[in-house]
Amino acid sequence: MNTAQFVVTGTDTNVGKTIFAASLTAALKANYWKPVQAGVEDGTDSKRVKTLSGLPDTHILPEAYCLNTPCSPHLAAEIEDIEIDLERLNPPTSERTLIIEGAGGALVPINRQITYADIFARWQIPTIIVARTALGTINHSIMTIEALRNRDVPIHGVAFIGDEVADSQLTICEMGRVKSLGRLPIIETLNTETIKTAFHIAFKVEDFQS
Repeated sequence: MNTAQFVVTGTDTNVGKTIFAASLTAALKANYWKPVQAGVEDGTDSKRVKTLSGLPDTHILPEAYCLNTPCSPHLAAEIEDIEIDLERLNPPTSERTLIIEGAGGALVPINRQITYADIFARWQIPTIIVARTALGTINHSIMTIEALRNRDVPIHGVAFIGDEVADSQLTICEMGRVKSLGRLPIIETLNTETIKTAFHIAFKVEDFQS
């Protein structure tokens, strides 16, 4: 069975990537996979996506690597004396649409030679860039677009997070030659209902269907 797949990456850490991934997973009733989790003290992204999406455990696929140290995966693995096997990072088989979330920005290293963007290039899965609307986003977003495009990563579009900043959003999409998928506002109270409502206002579900 051929099912849709999307990679969710960010322009930086803490841009709202996991919130967007949770809302997309919920909207599509998809499966979610985080290949490498680094840092578990505050809970994992998989657990957060499960809680926010309201989907059952069967929609959350286990991480290939779950590292305790809250830092870049390459360093967390070194600290914990673990060698990340790139073959284990191949996307798992899924009977539903599969949402894959990276870590931090697209150029976060997995080991001393390979970044997430390099892995995305191997996968050739449509990639969604999650970007802030706040000051500095034009630079971060266009650099992310160029880093992915230079590796021939297929870019599905940009999902913005934050208050509307129309010129920044337009500039990124025009200069980066990418589609604006929509903008998720800051959600003060995060729960299943608020992210579902916000997603359906901000985005068109058909933009994420094969």
